[in-house]
Amino acid sequence: MRNLADLFTNRILWAAAAAWLTAQIIKILLDMWRHKSVNWRLITSSGGMPSSHTSSVVAMTAAVGFAQGFGSVAFAVSTVVSMVVMYDAAGVRRAAGKQAEVINQLVTSLENSGVKLDKQLKELLGHSPVEVFAGAILGVLVGCLFTRGLENLQ
Repeated sequence: MRNLADLFTNRILWAAAAAWLTAQIIKILLDMWRHKSVNWRLITSSGGMPSSHTSSVVAMTAAVGFAQGFGSVAFAVSTVVSMVVMYDAAGVRRAAGKQAEVINQLVTSLENSGVKLDKQLKELLGHSPVEVFAGAILGVLVGCLFTRGLENLQ
């Protein structure tokens, strides 16, 4: 039973979850501002501003740093994981999204010539460097809030 209680009081885990959720809500709000309607499907979507993958891992990293020290092994491991996720978001996944865009254009050309294909590929997979940077800033803020801000409330 103690392990379950630890799970629910783990500030580092909650910082990462809160940063992800906050980023997803920001995506919905930005899309709503642009299109004047609410797209609830964005709550679980990848891609867009800000990067929720980045915000969650950076919140985790910041929370680990504040809670266990910026010289700790946990902070070092968390930092490396964050760098890999951010590189993947702005590099590999972004490239995959651009490739999906080209493939979808080819599919559209084929369908215009009479060939019927089933499905379009998802194009919004990765992030621009600005979206990753915004996710990182959000992650630092949320990580700081969950470790430093909540400490001050007690």
